[in-house]
Amino acid sequence: MPAESGFLALLKNHIDLVSVPFSERGSRILLFRTADRASLYVKLAERLTFLNADIEAYLRRPPFIRDLCLLDEKGKALDFAITTYPHRLILSTAIGNFGVAFHDEHTLAIGLSADRRAGIGFIVDKGKGETLLNGGRVSSYRTLDYRCNTRLLLHAQSAVQGDWKVELTADSAQDGTITMRIGEVGTIDEHPAFSTAANRAARRWEDWFAKAPPVDERYRKTYYLAWWVMANNLLSPCGCLAHEGMVPSKTKYVGLWLWDSALHALAFRHIDSSLAQNQLRAMLAHQLPDGMLPDAIYDEGVVSEISHPIRARVTKPPILAWAAIKLYEQDKDEDFIREIYPALCRWNTWWFQQNLDTHTGLAQYSHPYSSGLDDNPLWDEGMPVVSPDLNTYLVLQMQALSRMAAILGLAGEAESWQVKSTAHAGKMITALWDEQKGYFNALHNGQPVPALTPFNLYPLWIAHMPAEIQAKLLSHLTNPKEFWGKYALPTVARSDARYEPATMWRGPVWANINYFFIQALSNIGENELAEILRQKTLDMIMAQEGIFEYYNAASGEPGKNAAPIFGWTAAVFIDLAIQASTSQ
Repeated sequence: MPAESGFLALLKNHIDLVSVPFSERGSRILLFRTADRASLYVKLAERLTFLNADIEAYLRRPPFIRDLCLLDEKGKALDFAITTYPHRLILSTAIGNFGVAFHDEHTLAIGLSADRRAGIGFIVDKGKGETLLNGGRVSSYRTLDYRCNTRLLLHAQSAVQGDWKVELTADSAQDGTITMRIGEVGTIDEHPAFSTAANRAARRWEDWFAKAPPVDERYRKTYYLAWWVMANNLLSPCGCLAHEGMVPSKTKYVGLWLWDSALHALAFRHIDSSLAQNQLRAMLAHQLPDGMLPDAIYDEGVVSEISHPIRARVTKPPILAWAAIKLYEQDKDEDFIREIYPALCRWNTWWFQQNLDTHTGLAQYSHPYSSGLDDNPLWDEGMPVVSPDLNTYLVLQMQALSRMAAILGLAGEAESWQVKSTAHAGKMITALWDEQKGYFNALHNGQPVPALTPFNLYPLWIAHMPAEIQAKLLSHLTNPKEFWGKYALPTVARSDARYEPATMWRGPVWANINYFFIQALSNIGENELAEILRQKTLDMIMAQEGIFEYYNAASGEPGKNAAPIFGWTAAVFIDLAIQASTSQ
């Protein structure tokens, strides 16, 4: 096996196989190491709601393949140590090295120890098997087809308490390989030797990393880890996924989420305009007849209503038009703007037709999850809530729609959107601005919600806010007793009684929220503050070996339940590292 170099060597052993699985661009196969013994297991990044209608049941589903062991010629399980790279695993045993690489998104190639009789054993969940020429097939809720490129010495199959056990050992060979394909149909079309599969995988990953714009040396390791996350978290089109799309996490969040997709697109725009655009297309493909965009999409369906903590329709914040303009500034693709403009107009209309608070003329959230801020104290008093963040997004969306209309030569529509945007900002001041507190209230049943969060400061993003309002918002933002400090910005003010630095949206730092405030500060000419917050964000992410969903606001450590290799944190790091490296 050749030594790795370049980008691949840079990311040696970043895949720990315990919390971070081995996977591949487009693939739904996740390979983990069993924590307490020398074996591996395979989970699938699929919800498979035909097995269980509960859309979160996949989080509790047992592995598709468990107890995947390496065997010596006598069929005895071997202990092993693992070295990981983006393109392959090296499993070192007493009889030599085994290897694992992806041949394609459905197929694993397992390289046997060279010139030694060896094999593998495994158990398939709820499977039933059959023997085929130099291999076999196990049928379950997915089909496993496996083949060996050298003569089998042992091939045993048996039922084990409703599951199916397979053991096989092969004759010695220089490039002995067992190929395992998992899918709806299990037929293997090609049987590449492990060395071939590993070399092809190395080229795929090297080509991917080579597309990324260069950044300063201090960002380089985390930067390329972030690009690994961006490819690793992609799923190929299947069912309701009309385009290749990126999931926030293949282990904890299987599906495409609406506002995550917008942020993922911002990173992809630096290397692949079409891939960036497809993150938005994938969501727009499922626009509902009334203009609503669903919260999330997965292979078998969409999520547009959730029953907890209350039953209501669920979407996510309206940032797709803002993201589309970011893409346009990079690629100048007028055809894409023309393609998506009507759908985004319908979505804007939906917010005001279906979510209007008639007392204020502002939009409201009907379900806490539509905010993306699931357990934030802004929802503690109940729903619906007229929130400053939502209405800021809508002001920015209408500004983006104005730009899109201008790009398309629709001068009248461009002017109309600008007028609506300005008027809406005025309504926010009238209904939500609290002169005494110096921030914008969120309202439930017409009464201020007693919580101070960065979302009360969101209108800072609106460039034409009066200077005296901007000054008071900045005073809160830069107050270390509230939001500023080494680990900024907490999602609840440190001075608020509801502040919990380790609890999801009740205190931890989220990279996407920091990104929005960096944008806001730049938008109003506070460039020095924007650069400081940018560096705080980069430093916080770089301080960890991985890239996480959120960070403890007191310690900077990853949240206890934070998903690893998290999508928008990787995307934000990429965009900010490029900004920091090009602004010198």
